[in-house]
Amino acid sequence: MTRDATRRTKARYDRIAPIYDRMEAVVEELAFRRWRKKLWAHVDGGRVLEVGVGTGKNILYHPEGAGVTAVDISDRMLERARQRAWDLQADMGLTLMDAERLGFPDAVFDAAVATFVFCSVPDPVKALKEVDRVVKPGGRIVLLEHVRVNRPIVGQLMDLLDPLVLRLMGPHISRRTAENVAKAGLETERVEELTAGGLVKLIIARSSGKTEG
Repeated sequence: MTRDATRRTKARYDRIAPIYDRMEAVVEELAFRRWRKKLWAHVDGGRVLEVGVGTGKNILYHPEGAGVTAVDISDRMLERARQRAWDLQADMGLTLMDAERLGFPDAVFDAAVATFVFCSVPDPVKALKEVDRVVKPGGRIVLLEHVRVNRPIVGQLMDLLDPLVLRLMGPHISRRTAENVAKAGLETERVEELTAGGLVKLIIARSSGKTEG
């Protein structure tokens, strides 16, 4: 079941890859750029994993001296990320990979980041456990995510519209990612609401040092 959902997720993002940047151009200019910069300010460097690199919008903000390895499930998204990395002369690794099945050894990264990713992964808790596994104990895991608004009517409306948005665009709009971070066993350091109502959150956590057997 999860593998079927993963294939559907990949197909959706392959489909929208050619227009993805145009779809988000306005909100990227108004808010996402500022939030991306804020997120990467919490990453000190070292060996960093970026989960769900997409078209590479974060590349501009990678810390100087960091060795970034970025993964994504969509071939067509990665094509655009590789072009952006080339244009920016970024020295980084870009690999096709499923966030739920990361092909890295335990505790190999100093930190990990993801922006607007765990709204799309079919099994977010499983993927977060994988991120926890590959980051060194105590290593920082920084997420920028849109989540379900915890308010009457608005939250219920998001629940109602979630299947339609998922089919058309790829993400869930009713995920509770801060709660999923805790379910995955990560140690939450801070959760900051970036918008009114908590629609977008910056989540800073630490790897627990646990590995999945």
